[in-house]
Amino acid sequence: MDLFAVRERRGGPWDWTRGLREQAGFGDHARFMDGLVETGFVVLGGPLQGDREVLLVVDAPGEEAIRERLAEDPWIPNGMLTVTSIERWTILLDGRG
Repeated sequence: MDLFAVRERRGGPWDWTRGLREQAGFGDHARFMDGLVETGFVVLGGPLQGDREVLLVVDAPGEEAIRERLAEDPWIPNGMLTVTSIERWTILLDGRG
């Protein structure tokens, strides 16, 4: 398993006066992300403190595969989410059982 820590930043047409589930296109984005979880591509994910960035733990063969897959997210082309970093992550401790 090759795990990566992927950071995304919210921006572009993001409406900061609305919650996550109230954003334009949330249903399409949620279905896309649920599909990534179902296939095992996304292992963990969610917003970081402050709600401007999102952290995903991704199981993939490499950075190119991650960029290609995330480019299919409806929130990427319109700028609501932008991938800001992708780092290989070696897990040494895992207490999730």
